[in-house]
Amino acid sequence: MMGYRTVVVLLRLFLAVLFAVLVLFQVMSLPGQFAHMAQESPESAYLRWPLTVVSIFWVLCIQAVVIATWKLLTLVNRNAIFTKASLIWADVITWAIVAAWVVLVGVFLYVGLRADDPGIPLLLFLIVAIVAVAALLMIVMR
Repeated sequence: MMGYRTVVVLLRLFLAVLFAVLVLFQVMSLPGQFAHMAQESPESAYLRWPLTVVSIFWVLCIQAVVIATWKLLTLVNRNAIFTKASLIWADVITWAIVAAWVVLVGVFLYVGLRADDPGIPLLLFLIVAIVAVAALLMIVMR
């Protein structure tokens, strides 16, 4: 069985890779994808900037969670995880999840009120529920 220090090192490695990929998404992939979609479907081009802003905001929320997790791992290494300093980073995670959830609810309502088929709204509702559970779990764990 691996010691917790090995797990912390592995987790930090994956957090660093995740953060780098998220930056790539923010800077290149998402804006480029929505620009391409606007060119391919001019009738939906009005959604280019709202989709870009919302998706980049969600990536920013995930980045905040990654950074806060990194900081919590630092506190674990210092045996200070059960101090007031850890509450700040737990709050950052909670508020990032809540902020992403609020925007997700807005997207769900926008799509749900305009949808002809229940598939996408149902999928969005499932994601809304999952993110709500994550936020509430963070509040309880705090």
